[in-house]
Amino acid sequence: MNEAHLVFCNSDEWAEAVKKWIIPGAVNGITLGDNVLEVGPGPGRTTDILKDMAPKLTALEIDPMLAGTLKARMEGTNVTVVEGDGTAMPFPDNHFSAALSFTMLHHVPSIAMQDKLFAEVCRVVQPGGVLAGVDSLDSDDFRKLHIDDICVPLDPTTLHDRLKAAGFSEVSVDPNPYVLQFRATV
Repeated sequence: MNEAHLVFCNSDEWAEAVKKWIIPGAVNGITLGDNVLEVGPGPGRTTDILKDMAPKLTALEIDPMLAGTLKARMEGTNVTVVEGDGTAMPFPDNHFSAALSFTMLHHVPSIAMQDKLFAEVCRVVQPGGVLAGVDSLDSDDFRKLHIDDICVPLDPTTLHDRLKAAGFSEVSVDPNPYVLQFRATV
């Protein structure tokens, strides 16, 4: 993540958007259960909200600095922060009741690696559990925020089939004027 993007994702403005629109839109009407996985929390503004939504939350972050900072900040809470790669998760099969991902999938370096991440989520979530999330829609402004950064936007027209191919059963993909919301049941 480039410096400008990291600053924005750690801003109060972003935290407010996450709290008011992004998380509520993604989780409305679903049951998270008691052991939730957050894939790619970055600086953890989403984690701050999610920790109050489940008895146990595990945040999987690939960036060592971000994982270390978030782990220290979440000490003494119901959050376990694990430094690790979403394409090779260090968790057993059927371990989590649900998984969540918020505006990070476009940072996964290729479509093939995104698909591998989807398959890993499907592996670690219990049957009947849900993957729910949001990612940004591709645009010129979105690309400007990602100069010198990894940016592989999700294609709303192919995401349904990609999630099905990863092993999910019921899949919904809902692009709106602002973001791409998705849900998939294991």
